[in-house]
Amino acid sequence: MTTLEKFDLTGRSAFVTGAASGLGLAYAEAMAEAGAKVTLADRDADALAREVTRLDDEGFTVRAAPLDITDRPALTAAVDAHVAAYGSFDILFANAGGDSSPGFWNPEGHRNPDGQVDTLDPEAWDRSIAINLTGTFNSIREAVRAMKAAGRGGSIICTSSNAAVVNEPIVGLPYMPAKAGVKHMVEHLALELAEFRIRVNAIAPGPFVTNIGGGWLKKDPTVRAKWDSLVPLGRVAETDQVKPLALYLASDASDYMTGAHLMIDGGMALGSFK
Repeated sequence: MTTLEKFDLTGRSAFVTGAASGLGLAYAEAMAEAGAKVTLADRDADALAREVTRLDDEGFTVRAAPLDITDRPALTAAVDAHVAAYGSFDILFANAGGDSSPGFWNPEGHRNPDGQVDTLDPEAWDRSIAINLTGTFNSIREAVRAMKAAGRGGSIICTSSNAAVVNEPIVGLPYMPAKAGVKHMVEHLALELAEFRIRVNAIAPGPFVTNIGGGWLKKDPTVRAKWDSLVPLGRVAETDQVKPLALYLASDASDYMTGAHLMIDGGMALGSFK
């Protein structure tokens, strides 16, 4: 097998959560472009239907699974339907997540009155942990069930964040420990599941232009310019830039890698020199 052939996903299937937009959609596109059959899962049923129709029209094998990853019975049913439709469960992107709670500091250089530990809405904490950490656990649990039943191994890729290892004052408090928990869970499960040839890795993005945090990087050029100025490489990333890394982790090209937490953040975790 040549190096390039190791990236071929023909004959495999992928299940991507949070796939109707942003990084999840980029993951799904990368999997389909490499030959995989893909289930796109998302709680935004309208956006999901639109993207699945577009990919189907482009000739890819895709299907939609309207789904909230905090709904465990629905997640079980969605994984079973994926296996029934495609005959296998080879790749999981546990990607769904997000957090719109304010940080204790804002980009204008002032403290947020609602972002302090003593003023933060406790429900914002509960929501973030439920989606970003517990929802990731739910997705992995169902994927492992399907992968073990098939007995052919698999690849699990979680979306973490550089906020798992870097304290960011303008990021909401709940998001950072949730993603740190994802990082630790990935490392633990990589050790647990190696015997079953199930690899578990994480992609840890920095600032990408997505809908996360209310989509301000898309909506507000001033916010975009501020974030651009914080990145050592001088720019916020577009979602297409994550596709090569996603394909690497999903494919046989990374068949000796597990437990990795790979940051793709333009150097932000190194600190700003500006």
